[in-house]
Amino acid sequence: MTSFTTSDGVRLDYTESGTPTGRPVVLIAGFKAPATSWVYQQKALADYRVIAFDRRGHGSSEVTELSPTMQRHGADLQELLDTIDLHNAVLVGGSQGGNTIWSTVSQFGTERVAGIVIADQTPKMLNSADWPHGFYDYDDAVAHTFFAESIPDPGRFPASKKGLVRIGRILKAMDLRKAREGAAFSPTELALLGDHARADWRSAIAGVDVPALFVAGAESEFWPSAHAAASAALNPLHSAVVLERDGHAANIEQPKAFNAALLAFIEGL
Repeated sequence: MTSFTTSDGVRLDYTESGTPTGRPVVLIAGFKAPATSWVYQQKALADYRVIAFDRRGHGSSEVTELSPTMQRHGADLQELLDTIDLHNAVLVGGSQGGNTIWSTVSQFGTERVAGIVIADQTPKMLNSADWPHGFYDYDDAVAHTFFAESIPDPGRFPASKKGLVRIGRILKAMDLRKAREGAAFSPTELALLGDHARADWRSAIAGVDVPALFVAGAESEFWPSAHAAASAALNPLHSAVVLERDGHAANIEQPKAFNAALLAFIEGL
């Protein structure tokens, strides 16, 4: 585990694995998820320089009440890239970690970035007439209360239907023995979740000048898988894939299929 201190004084941790001389691949996990949740990608990425990043308040990084916003999380990711001087990096984000990438490139550009992979994250959580690919049942009528206390359960594709293998993979990857406070969210976490839920990253996707791959789980618990193709359609450099029998934890539930798509994208850059 290696640490650095952000410009606002927060200690953030990351691990390195793979081949030090390989192309950098930076893995950014989702809300409440630790960097160790990428365990099923480590072997597949052995030929690359793999950096698994714990965002502020996540994994082993410092828990802080400072700046629980997507803008700050994007700045943190850029400071990681700058601190270890990465070039031609592939940024891979799962869930909220994916929109952290859009926050980074919208603020700082893509000088250090060669490609982007988003694992089951819609760029706009709030459903609207021009974007019906948001979080199920989340619209203007409930916008002020929907994420006030937790992540609502939309009732789609329940965990009980995943089967023991997929559930076992999730339990292992998330390392629930080390999970902070179980399912309870702190006020700082809820502030971050709310900021995340209100954001719209479609303009960042449309304007980015590097290729991106949007991976969706066909059985995502949170939003329709059509978000991937709709996101890719915003920019001619982008593409999308939907993984069958895969849920929101797309890189965990079906790691073989996810890794194949990830490697094909990286090798095509």
